[in-house]
Amino acid sequence: MADNITGVTFGGTVWTPAYVSDLNQETCIGCGRCFKVCPRDVFDLVEKSEALDPEDFDDDYGDFEDDDENSMVMSLKDRMDCIGCEACSKVCPKSCFTHEHKQAA
Repeated sequence: MADNITGVTFGGTVWTPAYVSDLNQETCIGCGRCFKVCPRDVFDLVEKSEALDPEDFDDDYGDFEDDDENSMVMSLKDRMDCIGCEACSKVCPKSCFTHEHKQAA
């Protein structure tokens, strides 16, 4: 069994990066905090109408239709550029992110 990829801080502390593997656009409010803290080009802000299909929701209350038609949500632009710092999760007010460790080859 392979070990997870690990990094070392300048002070010598070993840590295990957790790379973004998923972004729940249904709970995303499009605040852009993750976009602002990400040191790489992992995220992109897109129109909600382009990212989400209203037919996919069990929307008994009409919430999706009530949203501003210009509302935005975050999307994963290039998850392969993620460095595993988890800064996006730390600033996300809606806990939209899922992360995973990567095993060393």
